Amino acid sequence: MSIYDVFLEGAKESFDFVLRMFPCMLAMVLGVNIFLKSGFLNFVFEFMDPLLKILQVPLEVLPLAFIRPISGSSSLAILSSILKKYGPDSFVGRMASIMQGSTDTTFYILTLYYGSVGIKKIKYSLIAGLGADLIGIIASLLLTNFFFS
Repeated sequence: MSIYDVFLEGAKESFDFVLRMFPCMLAMVLGVNIFLKSGFLNFVFEFMDPLLKILQVPLEVLPLAFIRPISGSSSLAILSSILKKYGPDSFVGRMASIMQGSTDTTFYILTLYYGSVGIKKIKYSLIAGLGADLIGIIASLLLTNFFFS
C-alpha cells in the first residue's frame, strides 16, 4: 500500500470524525454565546466588588478569569483589550498575562474532545479541570502581587 493510499484512507476517516464532532462544537459555541450575552457576568462582578477591593484584585481581570475556562478565543480578545488599554507592563496587564498562561479552556476541552468520542461521564475531569483553573487564577493573583506590586 502506498503512502498516498494511506493518506486518503486517513482523510476519509477524519471526515467521519468531523461529522461526529460538529454537533458538540455547535452546542459549545451556542452555550458560550448565551452565557456571554446573558449579563450574568456583570451581576457576579457587582456582587464580588467589595471582596475584590479588600483583596486588592483589579476588577479588569475578572472577565478573563470567568471566560478563560469556557472559550480560548474570547479570553484572548479580553486579554488583548486589557493589554491595549493598560499596556503589557502594567500591573493589570501582567496579571492578565499570567492568568491567560496559567489556565486552560476546560469546558471547550470536555465538550469537544469528550463529546466527539462519546464519553459521557465527565464529572471528575470537570472537577479536576476547574480546580486546576482555580489554582492558576489564584497563583496569577499571588504571583503578580508578590513580584510586581
